[in-house]
Amino acid sequence: MWKTYHQIISKYPKISLEEERRLILEAQKGSKKSKDEIVLRHISFLIFRIHKIAFPDLIKRFGEDLLGEAILITYKKIGSYNLDYRDGQGSPNPVKFVSYIWKRIDGFIIDSLKKELSLFKTHKEYYQDLGNDGNNGLESIDMQEYNYT
Repeated sequence: MWKTYHQIISKYPKISLEEERRLILEAQKGSKKSKDEIVLRHISFLIFRIHKIAFPDLIKRFGEDLLGEAILITYKKIGSYNLDYRDGQGSPNPVKFVSYIWKRIDGFIIDSLKKELSLFKTHKEYYQDLGNDGNNGLESIDMQEYNYT
C-alpha cells in the first residue's frame, strides 16, 4: 500500500522552514493550492509516524485508514499554526510544521489503535480475526525513505 505514495514523496520532498512558512501563510489566506502542497510535503512524515508507532500487522490492517485521517488532521492544523509564535522571552521562534503537528498525529494514531484493539478481548482473538497467526506476509518498508530523525 505504501508504494503508491512513493511518487508523491518524490514529487513533494521536504522544504526549508522559510518556504514552508510562506506556503502556510498563503494557505491561511485561503490558497487551496498552498494548503494541498503543505499536506503533500508532509505525507512522508505521516507515514513515518505511523510506522514508528504501530506494529507491522496493525499497519497492514489499519494503515490506510490511519493515513487518511492523519491527512485530514494535517489540513486542519494548517489553520491553527501560529506564524507569530514567540518563546518565553518574547523573541520570534519559528518552528517547523512537523514539530507543531507530531504530538497530535501520534496521539491520534495511538487513540485509534486503542479503540480498534479494544474491540477484541485478547490478542489471540485479534489474530484469529485476521485469519492467521499474525505472520501475514507484510511488504517490506524501507524506513530510510521516511526518515525524520
